[in-house]
Amino acid sequence: MISLDIQGNRIAASVMGQFTLDDYREFEQAAVYGIEFQGEVNILFDLRDMLSYSVDVAWEEMKFAREHKHDFGRIAVLTGDQWIAWSMWINRMFMSADIRLFDDLDMAQAWVAGADLPAEAG
Repeated sequence: MISLDIQGNRIAASVMGQFTLDDYREFEQAAVYGIEFQGEVNILFDLRDMLSYSVDVAWEEMKFAREHKHDFGRIAVLTGDQWIAWSMWINRMFMSADIRLFDDLDMAQAWVAGADLPAEAG
């Protein structure tokens, strides 16, 4: 299940339980809408409560990242899962966005909102 909070050019997406393809497509729709009407979009993915995701979600995410590689400014990923962290580092090859991993929600929110944090913060 996904929960989206959209404020201007910022999208906060929280995933709980199984992250399905339908969930990811809901996020895609919100992101495309934001890109169309706000320009560059910043994203906070809170994946701390995500239990699993399927290969089709990973594939869709890679395709979406390639199609929109210059449409995102900052992407904060909140997770403690090393596999998710690893996949975010891989995505850096496909996107021009500044992608950072965080373990603190307040810091992630501040950074996505535009605060300057040291590269190692999070």
